Amino acid sequence: MHHKNIIRRKELAATISLLLATSTAVYAQDEVEEAEDQTNETEQTEEAADLGTVYVTGIRAGLQTSVDIKRSESSIVEAVSAEDIGKLPDLSIADSLARLPGVTAQRLNGRTQVISVRGLGPDFTTALLNGRQQVSTSDNRGVEFDAYPSELISAAVVYKTPDAGLMGQGLAGTVDLRTIRPLEYGERALVANARYEWNDIDALNDDADDDGWRGSVSYVDQFADDTFGIAVGFAYLDSPTQSERYNAWGYPTGPEDALVIGGAKPFAQSNNLERTGIMGVFEWQPTANFNTVVDLYYTDFDETQLLRGIELPFWWSEAQLQPGYTIEDGLVTNGVFDNVTGVIRNDLNRREAELYAAGWNIDWQLSDNWKVKADLSYSEVDRTDTLLESYAGFGNNFSGPTDTIGFNLAPGRGAIFNTSLDYTSPDIVLTSPRGWGGDIVPGGQLGYNNMPTITDELTWIDLRGEYVFNDGFFSSLEFGVNYSTREKEKVADEFFLALANGALEAPLPQPTGITNLSFLGIPGMITYDPLQAINSGIFDLTRNPNADVIIKSWQVEEDVTIPFLMANFDTLWGNTVVSGNVGIQYVDTDQSSFAISASGTGQDVQGVPTSGGASYEEWLPSANVTFQFANDNFIRLAYGRTLARPRMDDLRAGLQWSYNPDFADSEDINQSPWGGGGGNPELRPWIADAFDISWEKYFLDGLSYVAVAAFYKDLDSWVINVPQVFDFTGFPIGDGPEPVLREGLVSIPTNGEGGEISGFELAGAISMAAFTDSWWGGFGAIGSASFTDSSVEDSPGNEITIPGLSEDVYNLTLYFETERFSIRASGRKRSDFLGEVAGFGNGRDFRTVQGETVVDAQASYFFGGRAQGLSLLAQVLNLTDEEFVTFGNDDERQVIDYQRYGRTFLVGLSYTFN
Repeated sequence: MHHKNIIRRKELAATISLLLATSTAVYAQDEVEEAEDQTNETEQTEEAADLGTVYVTGIRAGLQTSVDIKRSESSIVEAVSAEDIGKLPDLSIADSLARLPGVTAQRLNGRTQVISVRGLGPDFTTALLNGRQQVSTSDNRGVEFDAYPSELISAAVVYKTPDAGLMGQGLAGTVDLRTIRPLEYGERALVANARYEWNDIDALNDDADDDGWRGSVSYVDQFADDTFGIAVGFAYLDSPTQSERYNAWGYPTGPEDALVIGGAKPFAQSNNLERTGIMGVFEWQPTANFNTVVDLYYTDFDETQLLRGIELPFWWSEAQLQPGYTIEDGLVTNGVFDNVTGVIRNDLNRREAELYAAGWNIDWQLSDNWKVKADLSYSEVDRTDTLLESYAGFGNNFSGPTDTIGFNLAPGRGAIFNTSLDYTSPDIVLTSPRGWGGDIVPGGQLGYNNMPTITDELTWIDLRGEYVFNDGFFSSLEFGVNYSTREKEKVADEFFLALANGALEAPLPQPTGITNLSFLGIPGMITYDPLQAINSGIFDLTRNPNADVIIKSWQVEEDVTIPFLMANFDTLWGNTVVSGNVGIQYVDTDQSSFAISASGTGQDVQGVPTSGGASYEEWLPSANVTFQFANDNFIRLAYGRTLARPRMDDLRAGLQWSYNPDFADSEDINQSPWGGGGGNPELRPWIADAFDISWEKYFLDGLSYVAVAAFYKDLDSWVINVPQVFDFTGFPIGDGPEPVLREGLVSIPTNGEGGEISGFELAGAISMAAFTDSWWGGFGAIGSASFTDSSVEDSPGNEITIPGLSEDVYNLTLYFETERFSIRASGRKRSDFLGEVAGFGNGRDFRTVQGETVVDAQASYFFGGRAQGLSLLAQVLNLTDEEFVTFGNDDERQVIDYQRYGRTFLVGLSYTFN
């Protein structure tokens, strides 16, 4: 399909690669034209040179702003800034953040979605929008940054150390996304961008798109003698991606005590993300002493995934491993299974989410000494998922022919198969090949429809005042109170699929197609549209009544009140400027949860409404001290006691419990008839005392700096699942005898004590413009290296791996830029880490993710003369085609997930009108 388009895109991809590789020659060719266009700019350039400054645009303009933010903040921060309105350095705000020192990212579905700061996963970092805490489209607190179009963000600041005035601070850090301030921008601008994109993996499914586009428009202006300003932005994305996916059930102990593949669930996956973002900022400053800003933000997020594959049970089934297999270092690396009954899967996942955020800020200078601020905000997420599975095969409940399948474990990518059955056969029908779900649906389910919904609401009120001292050591005193109330609710709604009138088989829905699975060694499989099938009414839906579904629904509420006091100082000790702050927050938290605890399956399910909660207080002192020496040398010292609130699903009140009447007479808690597991609404947060030191040297060009930092976090409290005594008073026992004990052990999240995280960071940027005014001055580099270690143990003394922690993280960007041309290549590398992925039933699962190196590149040409303001852009993402791989048992041969995304190419135009 689309053969002409495919050929055209491949030719264009080759052209882009050639353009990126030969940029220096292109620049040289453009020098004559550039010289003609610069006639009117000579005086401005000479004036800038006389002032000892460097005139910068594009990449260097964004870098200069980022360096200014880092230099001027009282805390230790990292920053990224837009090169122009609507133009951050990367397509994703998460990609831009992941290039900062001490920050890295995890890819999901081929794009960067969540970040880790200083080795701590997404749940340990708080995200703000214009200084206000935000809700999340995820199941928990970790913000999914792909919900925020980069075209609408002007800057992002990562606070590695807190101060008492920073609300919503996280244990690892705090990310503040900032939109443009129109009066600060100070001029009119209209910017439009459009880009066409495609992937070098052609559409893996016939009914999927293989190309897309993105566009944005931003407008900034000022009115009424520059007392009123507006900034509005619109960004649209229609982005298809492909994923060659392999997934293993696991590796149980098999023949000769060697590990062997238990089963596999590979897919050809085609994704399509449609996202619409709208931003509005309205700023009024009638006098120099009064300023008020209204921020509005909206994102509509709609992603559809088509997954076609064959689920293949092996050792964990009736299949038999035949003699002649090969064992290497305790793992069966190749062999043949016969008597395999596979399940042909035509699946569809869809996520629809809407994010709303609104804020109103007032900043009023009452007198020379007094200032007051008020900030009100509200954010909300409404999310609905559809996780649809549809099954087909050669016959119902093992009645069809079985397959003989050879397998070979390819290093670093999982198994390649060799099948004997034809999975494109017209004999294939809708059915339940293995009889799964036969206890609910006679003959077995023909699929499954999981439709969870998430709502998340957060209201935020911040009131504060500041008094400025006329003399003395302290320059000002800030004080205030912040109040937030948040409610997050998840509702699970899951259904078995069956045929009407109790039928066990039915013809496949029409039309059908063929999906190529040759990347797995399988020639192909027959496919159809599962959503069309379920909408046609061919299936009856039977609600899943089992306890493990009931406990997935929960509601968590939090009310947090934070009074704070912070003293700022800015003084001179000899020739050294000493500045910073010291302060304290008092965090008063009231949390509660409601859920249904449940036990049993089918008609035997029993449920008990369960609620709980806790109130607690924490004092969070902090201090930041900066010593500014001669020649722009800075030494920063910081201390802060920080916290990260528990995951929302860990706070749920529900349990899945069991009661065994055989132990009704037991008086031993270890032999209690009661047991189970679930959440803990009394859970306290992660808490750490953090110590930081950094040395920073800034150079006169405003673009170059070098920084060395070290940090140490002493974990006072952390969270782990361990057995705890639970009171089952009031829980039903059915027809069994009354137990002696009403208490039992349950596995729930519990607070532990002790542990540490430490790290060392190197960062810097250099611009050759600081050394030469020749064309060599267009070269520059930005880089960092971070090294992190942790030591956290559970009660028995077993070491815990902290989610998101890579011991080694590296970032490097090389660029070359002139007035007309720029080229950049960026790479980020991280070592193995524990990542969160979707597991069985779309539940969370932590797996070891193989370290990866992701490289992107882009080139731009800026026109002059009559076309001034117009620019061309070419980009390649994932230039080295880096795969996403997880593995088990700390053995990289035991691949659990292998996902290849391919390279993404983009070409586009941008126009700026001032």
